[in-house]
Amino acid sequence: MHSHMTGDSLDELRGELRGVNLELLELLSRRAELVERVRAVKQARGLPIHAPEREQAMLEELEARNPGPFPPATIRRLFAEIFRASVDLMERGKDEVLKVSRIAGRDDLVFRVKGELVGAGPVLIAGPCAVESEEQIEVAARELARLGVRFLRGGTFKPRSSPYAFQGLGELGLRLLEEAARRHGMVSVTEVTDTRAVELVARHADVLQVGARNMYNYDLLREVGRSGKPVILKRGLSATIDELLWAAEYIVAAGNVEVVLCERGIRTFERQTRNTLDVSAVALLRRMSFLPVIADVSHAAGRRDILAPLGRAALAAGASGLMVEVHPWPAVARSDSEQQLTPAELARFLDEVGWPHPAPRPVAVAGGT
Repeated sequence: MHSHMTGDSLDELRGELRGVNLELLELLSRRAELVERVRAVKQARGLPIHAPEREQAMLEELEARNPGPFPPATIRRLFAEIFRASVDLMERGKDEVLKVSRIAGRDDLVFRVKGELVGAGPVLIAGPCAVESEEQIEVAARELARLGVRFLRGGTFKPRSSPYAFQGLGELGLRLLEEAARRHGMVSVTEVTDTRAVELVARHADVLQVGARNMYNYDLLREVGRSGKPVILKRGLSATIDELLWAAEYIVAAGNVEVVLCERGIRTFERQTRNTLDVSAVALLRRMSFLPVIADVSHAAGRRDILAPLGRAALAAGASGLMVEVHPWPAVARSDSEQQLTPAELARFLDEVGWPHPAPRPVAVAGGT
């Protein structure tokens, strides 16, 4: 009825809308070209890219001259988004692509640590939550090496929720982990929690780990990027996949491309597990980045009885390895006792996952990363 009264036809109106859309697109492109010219002038003069006071003045002018029918709040929201996109263009450039992105045709990253390949076939990283004593880490290393495990993990600086909980042995733990790994021909993996400790940890450990609580510690990410050691970057407790990739970008941008992304479970409303293993994150990260992706099933589950199914799911989704906590005597472990396997339980776990058992390596190998 209304169409006949106004003399408009639906097809004509749609055609006009399409024409306006194309005009808007052309105008946005012209604005972007002007933005790039502004960037060049600002760079030449050493001026800051972002000028919020000018953006605010432009918004006020647009609102004052708004003829409607859009309300002022809508005009403000639309143009604020255009301004944000313009600032992004000035800061990053139109061709900026994350260094960690999977560019078309780029192969998966594969690198060596003391002769062990990372990113080719699945790797197993195992060991106690924390290095507690010389005997404990020696027994753990010996039993894991007997099962063919090549990567020995052990916390030496422990970020704990309670300031009164066991915080690790620090430098003593680093030396004990280093010596045990060397005796049994293994690659040592430990977490670094402080920018001031990066140089110390890098002297003793073969692989540096950035834990979930430090994924947003950008100063630490830059430091480990400059360390010259491979890095395992764990996803934050509530981090999005994009945020994890941005964190990895800090490391790669600092000069270190040997980064392994680790899905370790995210915090949800579920209480049957410590965290919720996000298997979809493994598949998405494999599509979005060329970096290797592993899954820490121990921290995801927080319990022993479902580790094997979680491991199988992560590998099926494309994970390049698994991280599992193993302690010679879990019942008396000083942290996370409920989620650590005994060496015998790890052997059963490997069978249930269908893990190939490589020959054990009794002596250390020469070489670095």
